[in-house]
Amino acid sequence: MVLNTRHFGEIIVQEEAIITFEEGLPGFENVRKFIILDTQNPEEEGNESPFKWLQCVDDPMLAFVIANPFVFRPNYDIELNDEVVELLGIEKEEDVVLYAIAVVPEDIRKISINLKAPLVINVRNMKGMQAILDTDKYSIRHYIMDEIARQEVGANACSDKKEGPVYCNR
Repeated sequence: MVLNTRHFGEIIVQEEAIITFEEGLPGFENVRKFIILDTQNPEEEGNESPFKWLQCVDDPMLAFVIANPFVFRPNYDIELNDEVVELLGIEKEEDVVLYAIAVVPEDIRKISINLKAPLVINVRNMKGMQAILDTDKYSIRHYIMDEIARQEVGANACSDKKEGPVYCNR
């Protein structure tokens, strides 16, 4: 199948790569078929981008930037309820991949990802949904730059037996 997309021009889509979101996405319930596109040039090696595109097949003009939430929040930990597990036919944790939809504003310092409602995809049967988590642990606007700054500070934190945690530049 050939799609003429807004962001990527004509692309060839393999049927087996199509992910079906039977309920659509919140606010986009009328579109159900998507594919994931890499943002990185396949000829470039290393420095794999944490960002990808969720390209709609039903409406080629629609695409979302998505990200691997574990890159920005290594301790990201969610629990899927039984309804999600059953709807997606999840049998093993290894069959599931998670993405977070990103919002990329004009001021790139305010780029955020939605950790409260991750995209849950069963790669075994290519079914997906945006699951809204029943927790206050995560927000719909998790600012990536703030998280990166926290991780850098944490990576440079050292411990002194007398003074306790201190900042040092490694």
